Amino acid sequence: MSPLLQGALTIFIGVGGCVAYFWASNVVLDKVLFPARGPNAGRNINRANLIRPWLFLLPALLALGLYLVYPVFGSFSRSLYNRTGAEFIGFGNYRIMLGDPEFRTALTNNLLWVLIVPAASTFFGLLIAQLTDRLRWGTVAKSIIFMPMAISFVGAALIWKFVYANNPDIGLINAVLAAFGTEASIDVLQIPFWNNFFLMVILIWIQTGFAMVILSAALRGVPEETIEAAILDGAGPARVFFSIKVPQIMPTIVVVWTTITILVLKVFDIVYTMTGGNFGTQILPSYMMSYMFRDDGRATAVAFVIMLIVLPVMVWNIRQARKEM
Repeated sequence: MSPLLQGALTIFIGVGGCVAYFWASNVVLDKVLFPARGPNAGRNINRANLIRPWLFLLPALLALGLYLVYPVFGSFSRSLYNRTGAEFIGFGNYRIMLGDPEFRTALTNNLLWVLIVPAASTFFGLLIAQLTDRLRWGTVAKSIIFMPMAISFVGAALIWKFVYANNPDIGLINAVLAAFGTEASIDVLQIPFWNNFFLMVILIWIQTGFAMVILSAALRGVPEETIEAAILDGAGPARVFFSIKVPQIMPTIVVVWTTITILVLKVFDIVYTMTGGNFGTQILPSYMMSYMFRDDGRATAVAFVIMLIVLPVMVWNIRQARKEM
């Protein structure tokens, strides 16, 4: 049997199984367990209505448990064993990890990414959203700025690798320096500490388009009456923007901020493609990758730490989204 036919058969069986499950659940619920007839028909209908949503949610809950909950507990359990998984060492991997200077460097770099990238992306996205709304060709400008979102992180890293190239004939930075008479070329990716900021620029370049689109829609939702009232009271454009528009879209700004923060905590492709985590650019995902195929216990311990860092931000993001809704 060809792979295409196997895939089609699998989808058919899956969809058919779901349909059969929902049909059988409703039949059993309405005809056997709580029949809508007899002296207790009203009570049976109410009980059936209470159970029916859980029957529909059951397949999704099983899938989430199998592909999300079980791997979390499995990863935590694996992190309590040694490299081969044969000896239980408790929190030994975590103690070794906390004492590793490379881990502290990765954690510090991740903190820098979390502080700078979401703030810069949200700021530039909000600024561009406000400025392009005033232009007749603003739609074209937004399309151009949003285009990097369509590029994979690896593709974007390769593009910027040419920008940062040490060769003045290729690298934009060294070409500018050469134009001003500087003979010595510099490799910005090998400058300690500052090379992290050059890597952050890539993610800011990508995520600014995302922030711009979301915040532009939020700005368009600001009631015109409030803006007109502020203008009649003598407020200038800057005052209208910061005192009228920004407070009204603050929930959207927070959601955009936290969404980019979650992405930053999981980013790996850019650092791995540009520097491989060398020259002091190590972050937690690349640090985890360095142990992936030689020490499963250490790697899963780092993965669990990343999950613990991401979890509060995700909870905060969900709460803010619910408040906005």
